[in-house]
Amino acid sequence: MSAHDDTLSIFSLIAGASLLVQLVMLILFLASIVSWVMIIQRASYQGRVKSSFHNFEDKFWSGVDLTQLYRQGNDLASQDKIEGVENIFRAGFKEFSRLRQQDNMESDAIMEGTQRAMRVALAREQEKLDAHLSFLASVASVSPYIGLFGTVWGIMNSFRGLANTTQATLATVAPGISEALVATAMGLFAAIPAVLAYNRFSARSESLSNRYETFAEEFSSILHRQLHR
Repeated sequence: MSAHDDTLSIFSLIAGASLLVQLVMLILFLASIVSWVMIIQRASYQGRVKSSFHNFEDKFWSGVDLTQLYRQGNDLASQDKIEGVENIFRAGFKEFSRLRQQDNMESDAIMEGTQRAMRVALAREQEKLDAHLSFLASVASVSPYIGLFGTVWGIMNSFRGLANTTQATLATVAPGISEALVATAMGLFAAIPAVLAYNRFSARSESLSNRYETFAEEFSSILHRQLHR
């Protein structure tokens, strides 16, 4: 049988399935499409922030003046085009500069305010890194069971149909069981990429979050030294 015939037979199985099994297949198909959109979006975003992290870190440790480094990003910040670790730097440096200009402000209070601003920015960046991961986790864990439900229902209908036949043969039940098993296949088709993507993106998210936290601590130490010069 040719690949074209195989495709036609799969479509005919789906078309011949009961309404509930077709609904299950539709849910799984939509879940698969949405998860692929999110996989592409996550891969693009996390790749972008990882690259921007390395670029910004190179500039930060090159010995450039911090005020100059902050001003360099003003144009991009006004257009909301700053991503990742630079947002943490900007939040900390902005608060540090603001508090330092106030009269009678103790150094401990300045550092506390700066660190608080960086913690808020860090939490926002971590939230961006983890966006849509919960959906991928849900698709990964639930899809096989949804597919299995469709399969069980389809097989149940096949055996129920045997009651109306005088002679039960493999040819009688095969089409019904085949269309039911398509639901299981679609469940796995939706789940497997979601599992792999979730594991990869959550590991990368954790790695970048740890780097952000390390940067925030190092930046705090630099600002603390500036205060006590």
